[in-house]
Amino acid sequence: MYAAALFDLDGTLIDTEPRSREAWSRLFRNHDVPFDEDTIRGFAGRPGREALLDHVHRFAGATVDKLFAEALHYTTLPDMPAVEAIPGALELVARLRAAGVPVGLVTSGTRAYARAELAAIGALSHFDVMITADDVTRGKPDPQGYLAGCGALGVAPSATVVFEDAPAGVAAARAAGARVVAIASDHTRSALADADLLVPDLVDVPWPPVFRTPAGTARTEG
Repeated sequence: MYAAALFDLDGTLIDTEPRSREAWSRLFRNHDVPFDEDTIRGFAGRPGREALLDHVHRFAGATVDKLFAEALHYTTLPDMPAVEAIPGALELVARLRAAGVPVGLVTSGTRAYARAELAAIGALSHFDVMITADDVTRGKPDPQGYLAGCGALGVAPSATVVFEDAPAGVAAARAAGARVVAIASDHTRSALADADLLVPDLVDVPWPPVFRTPAGTARTEG
């Protein structure tokens, strides 16, 4: 029934959330712009420039491009949290490839960013297609990226399983018509309730995933 898999990158394949949260927090702190946890959480799963549009008016004299470049610079500093593969992620991708299942990446990051992060964990060659912020005009939660991923793989969204970790990504995949497995690590289970299946990580996730509800309804477990 399920012919292909699409993966988000940050928080799904690689644990970049601690680094991302610190980079965005540092941006606000260094400009003396007040923020809270909900502010930083609002960046998760969305293209950075799009998320900054919600706040740029609070940064006197700054532009979205300038702020985005500054935040990216922070991610390169040696005192930032380390980035590692999500438990079970690389093993799951390897199992899918060995079984002949087409595998794609759909990320809110740029192509250069995605290639660098995948190369760092030895997974750059593991994906048949890669859809990035450079390939779409509307980021998650818009379904454009996941629809493009399905089109590039030549599969219908209804025959595709998406692996995500953020509410914006879950919303994008659901809007595209795909089934969604969400990793409940950095977001609350209630925030990911629209996913078809909730798991703590990607260790021992079967293929195809076992969804106990029909397509079009949400299921939380795991």
